[in-house]
Amino acid sequence: MKSFVLSLVFGLGLILGTHTAMAQTAPAPTSAVAEAKADAPAAPAAAAPAAATAQAEATKAPEPNKGDTTWMMVATLLVIMMAIPGLALFYGGLVRSKNMLSVLMQVMVTFSLIVVLWFLYGYSLAFTEGGSFFGGLDRLFMKGVWDNAAGTFASAATFSKGVVIPEIVFAGFQATFAGITCALIVGAFAERIKFSAVLLFMVLWFSFSYLPIAHMVWFWMGPDAYTGKEVVDAMNAKAGYIWQMGALDFAGGTVVHINAAVAGLVGAFMVGKRIGYGRESMAPHSLALTMVGASLLWVGWFGFNAGSALEANGFAALAFVNTFVATAAAVLSWSMGEALHRGKASMLGAASGAVAGLVAITPAAGNVGIGGALAIGLIAGFVCLWGVNGLKRMLGADDTLDVFGVHGVGGILGALLTGVFNSPALGGPGFVADWVTATGVAAADYSIAAQVWVQLKAVLITVVWSGVVSYLAYKIVDMTIGLRVSEEEEREGLDISAHGESAYGR
Repeated sequence: MKSFVLSLVFGLGLILGTHTAMAQTAPAPTSAVAEAKADAPAAPAAAAPAAATAQAEATKAPEPNKGDTTWMMVATLLVIMMAIPGLALFYGGLVRSKNMLSVLMQVMVTFSLIVVLWFLYGYSLAFTEGGSFFGGLDRLFMKGVWDNAAGTFASAATFSKGVVIPEIVFAGFQATFAGITCALIVGAFAERIKFSAVLLFMVLWFSFSYLPIAHMVWFWMGPDAYTGKEVVDAMNAKAGYIWQMGALDFAGGTVVHINAAVAGLVGAFMVGKRIGYGRESMAPHSLALTMVGASLLWVGWFGFNAGSALEANGFAALAFVNTFVATAAAVLSWSMGEALHRGKASMLGAASGAVAGLVAITPAAGNVGIGGALAIGLIAGFVCLWGVNGLKRMLGADDTLDVFGVHGVGGILGALLTGVFNSPALGGPGFVADWVTATGVAAADYSIAAQVWVQLKAVLITVVWSGVVSYLAYKIVDMTIGLRVSEEEEREGLDISAHGESAYGR
């Protein structure tokens, strides 16, 4: 559409240029052409190359826009900042001082490991055509991102017809999602797991849970593949399983948060409770660092959510503002809930509320209006506060840093409310034009109940898939190298026992 508008403006500029140029190129009535032949013998010759040029321009493959490309590179950097140092500091401040460096190490090395695996085989299995659950091997070791025939980089589709970005930029952006998703899991079993066990588990879980769910939710053939109603069914059949269902997940409610939270909860059960859990004080050692980490997460999340528009356009702006509004609302509602329940609002609660709002708005970021984002944030603060208190006691797991209470509960809530507030009747965009083209569903047919049901099915598939894969992966790790450090090492602290160093000196 952008290239069409530019071509139209350029054409109008030529028409309004000079009378001589208009006489040589503009079509004219048949009688006028006959009368002008003697005076303008070069006109037909000039028109032929012009027509050929116009035809070539019409069939030329779209090229990446520099603005979109720049935005996506900035968004990628923002998501890297979310993980390192954002998530690392947020988690690090929440554990006891003797385990500070171990958490920083687990987050940083996990993120790095997954980024390497992503470019080796992960991107190909997640974002190339294959089956409904896994992609293919067309981009194994990133082969083909440089187009030798064209002498340029291959392009990746966005959500608008005729608009593309360099595929290598898209792959880099998605690598950060994979890395931070795996790093999120670390918080559930912090302070008692072997470092080697973390890394082996991440390889298994990334390969058999993250990649297929990313493919199921996000892979489709792109808007340019939908050239007419007659190809809709064939193109849809090539998409991921959950995408075919019509589930909406703008930036990773299922792929990132629910997926990681379930893996964390299973890990909390299988690794077991920390020594002294429920009897000894295990208070966070530095809420100041936790606040710094939460703030970096909030800033970086603008790249996470707004970058998922894949273009510098209105939907990126909508996701940006929704991320801002929902997070602020969740901080207020969590703090209010704490004040009502405990009589005091805490810094830990405010930071946790911010993350809860960020998590809940993630699947909805570009799919709801600002009013919907405000409602999601307010609800998320209260519901996730219950998740880390009431629900945690009900489950009985030692989820060290409340990964499931915030990311699991917030992700499920956000995924379901996306189906509600996406409705045009509640200020949402509903089914936008390209989605209507791809699915064949009329925008006027939007049903909140039907969409929430689709969202619920996507949530349930993610929970079951991640739960089964996580259980098997932990079992394999436990049977090979063991999951847990010894009691002596745990009491000493993982900083010294696992890494031979300390955050604050011995």
